[in-house]
Amino acid sequence: MRITRKKPENTNSNQKELKFTVENPIELMEFLTKQFPDKSRNTIKSYLIHKQVSVDRQITSQYNYMLKENQLVTIKIGSKVQETYKYNGLKIVFEDDYIIVIDKEDGLLSIATEKERRQTAYFILTEHVRKLNRKQRVYIVHRLDKDASGIMIFAKSVEMQEILQDNWQKNKVSRYYAVLVEGKMENTEGTHISWLIESKAFIMYSYSYDNGGQKAITHYKVVKSNEEYSLLEVNIETGRKNQIRVHMKDLKHSIVGDKKYGASQNPIKRLGLHAASLEFIHPFTQEKMKFESSIPISFTNLLNK
Repeated sequence: MRITRKKPENTNSNQKELKFTVENPIELMEFLTKQFPDKSRNTIKSYLIHKQVSVDRQITSQYNYMLKENQLVTIKIGSKVQETYKYNGLKIVFEDDYIIVIDKEDGLLSIATEKERRQTAYFILTEHVRKLNRKQRVYIVHRLDKDASGIMIFAKSVEMQEILQDNWQKNKVSRYYAVLVEGKMENTEGTHISWLIESKAFIMYSYSYDNGGQKAITHYKVVKSNEEYSLLEVNIETGRKNQIRVHMKDLKHSIVGDKKYGASQNPIKRLGLHAASLEFIHPFTQEKMKFESSIPISFTNLLNK
């Protein structure tokens, strides 16, 4: 897997600094292991490798550096991605000891299927974390369709995965999708509620009454439109399979490129669905975090015709 590296952008608002004063002469690595007894040596090494540790305001990556009494050691947590790691199909926009946040491109699977196991976000991130620890794994928190794009979260442990999934409605502050649909919407905003049931052919069917299916709630607002297409800002209260896609079909405005749910054409050669913004409470640090991904140019080009 080829990797390219970019210089970091100074936009790390999620950074947290921890400061410690040295009481007795000691090697830096030993000092850090004492401050973080719950972390593995590989994790602590990663702090040094990624230039997150400074001594008296000087970045230090030498693990056997000898500390002196009264020196100040600072560790920047949540700033591991000092370099932006960009793989084919995704970019890592944030990484710490607990989670990884990525910006996924369209065309990349979230997880493996029977036909494809390697060209997935899950496989790429697994290879990424195993550069430091061969036993490390990643755990998917939520999915994005192959032909959709945008912000996704992966956990670095089963515990973090369960915390994020079980408390998603509590921890999620806001999540918005940019959705390109066919036609000009009659209403500039609204809420659609239905109950969804999946068929044996893996197609989700929507019902206006409670028939035992999963309740799905979708809020939408028109951002821009012309006579042929509309760009919506969509917020979902429930994260059901294919929820936005099914609800747009219900509204008689299928998502562009979504042949499965009624689209008549595909001028952008992908699905008109993009996870544009995600704001949530970090499951460990309890900090509010926000990540955004630019709306694809192919969406706006159709609206500027």
